[in-house]
Amino acid sequence: MSIFIFIIILWYTGLFFQTFFLHRYAAHQTFTMSKLGERVCFFLTWLFQGSNYLSAYGYGVMHRMHHAYADTEKDPHSPKYDANLFAMMWRTKNIYQDINQKRIAVADKFTKNVPQWEAFDKFASSRGSRLAWVVLYTLFFVFFATAWWQWLLLPVAYLMAPIHGVIINWFAHIYGYRNFEVSDTSKNLLPFDFLMMGEGYHNNHHSHGGRANFGVRWFEVDITYCIMVVLDKLHLIKLKKVGS
Repeated sequence: MSIFIFIIILWYTGLFFQTFFLHRYAAHQTFTMSKLGERVCFFLTWLFQGSNYLSAYGYGVMHRMHHAYADTEKDPHSPKYDANLFAMMWRTKNIYQDINQKRIAVADKFTKNVPQWEAFDKFASSRGSRLAWVVLYTLFFVFFATAWWQWLLLPVAYLMAPIHGVIINWFAHIYGYRNFEVSDTSKNLLPFDFLMMGEGYHNNHHSHGGRANFGVRWFEVDITYCIMVVLDKLHLIKLKKVGS
């Protein structure tokens, strides 16, 4: 039971900061917050993504490129141009690293106002930091795993963020339903997205990229957006009217 609880906590906390901070804030800027709040989010993203830590700059720029070039040869991740999901994940990783380490030239429209904390990113993305998290995850399994098959979940802990990414970037371009006719293959995975906290409403998002709420129909409850409304009421963030 402890292992399952651990994986569930890692799944939803890491996912929340990926969709809330990296996606809706860094990439789309559907809300604003103070500089202190931004720095706190950098830290909490590292704390909950651990060995999977993703830079707000690298993620934000790459995601903007995904929207601009969705399902074309320039798309950083597309089922149409990768032989399988592992090939897509590997190509996505390489493009992300090239962007984050500024090894390739990127148009200003993709980098404008994307938050970056270079010193923290260097630490959080370092091999030492990632290995430290791997050791901590492994030790947790050493102390709490009660059956051999529970160890099969350890790679999930190591690679949680890439797994989240492939669910949306691969499966949400192949399976699901569409509310809007768009030029790409994006689909909504589930009518009620309990699995991806709103990220699964991918077709809705590709049609209305500036909306903070990814749900459109009455049953499409965007859990992350519900949390954002509470944070807005508490004056911790400020939702933009265009994205509400």
